[in-house]
Amino acid sequence: MVKKGYEEDFSRRVFKQLQGFEGYGFPESHAASFALLVYISSWLKYYYPDVFCAALLNSQPMGFYQPAQIVRDARDHQVKVLPVDVNHSFWDNTLEKIEDKYFAVRLGFRQVKGLREEDMLLLINNRLLIFNHVDQLREAGVPEAALEKLTDADAFRSLGADRRQALWEVAALGDRPIALFGGQQSESVKEVQVQLPLMTEGEHVVQDYSATGLSLKNHPVALVREKLDLLRTTQIGKLKQMKDGDPVKVAGLITVRQRPGTAKGVLFMTLEDETGAGNIVVWEKLFDQYRKEIIQSRLFMVEGKLQIEGEVIHVVAKRCFNLNSLLRGLTVANEDNLPLLTLARADETTAPPTDSREVFHKGRNFR
Repeated sequence: MVKKGYEEDFSRRVFKQLQGFEGYGFPESHAASFALLVYISSWLKYYYPDVFCAALLNSQPMGFYQPAQIVRDARDHQVKVLPVDVNHSFWDNTLEKIEDKYFAVRLGFRQVKGLREEDMLLLINNRLLIFNHVDQLREAGVPEAALEKLTDADAFRSLGADRRQALWEVAALGDRPIALFGGQQSESVKEVQVQLPLMTEGEHVVQDYSATGLSLKNHPVALVREKLDLLRTTQIGKLKQMKDGDPVKVAGLITVRQRPGTAKGVLFMTLEDETGAGNIVVWEKLFDQYRKEIIQSRLFMVEGKLQIEGEVIHVVAKRCFNLNSLLRGLTVANEDNLPLLTLARADETTAPPTDSREVFHKGRNFR
């Protein structure tokens, strides 16, 4: 500034003002940018919840909410969500025209854990019309490992096969020669049809969460609601019908734990059941007392007092409980490790069993 003719005293005063501005200039510009983003996002979510849902899912991993919560919110706002399917899905989540107010959101292959985009592009590019049998995907060059991931995600429904039947057929592919030049396979090498036992709804829901992190079939908490009723819990969606100060007991999957540095040790949690999401406040002293339950729980129950301020509802915790054991009942009750797809052929067995308590998200932690 001095070289350009400004007096040194004036230049130093201007420089000090600039130094002072840096303390709030960035937060101010950040707040303005964030406000614009929130405004646009809110407009999209209100008028185009179908587009908003698909866009958020295609942008994962990001933000505060997981795919299960994004899908849940879209369905609560009249958006139909369709499952991953080998005949209808693309890599990204897409929109399908239906006779309804909004487009349907078709879940994409990106939602299936462990799938590679290049394998799915191979499937899509060879899907000239529709696939009618698992064999056709193999002939298209889709690796067996990818086919197994698709069976885990129950993506063969349009072929008339649920995940158990599809897994049986995929496992049988290793014994079948690939048909050359599009020719038909010899009937002598086709797998003998076997009547497989049906999976329970609980098994399907657990496997959905294991494969995709969400389920369109049912909410896991709904499947243990009868046991939660015996514990005299209140559905989260019914809290708004109660009064400020009422004693209450609620249970749900933990979706978020947040302990801001400015909150003096207070923990904020979000629980989700089949009726909605609820906010839980855990004071610092109580957090220290129930740290193990809070950190290790998937299915969490809290007993406390209802706090209602306008439309904002919290449950201020007094006691906390780990109810992970109830999730065990979603799968076969009399098997130690609760395998989900216990298919066994004469010469082999399936992959190691999955514990139903471990497939549900642990909840995201924020500060």
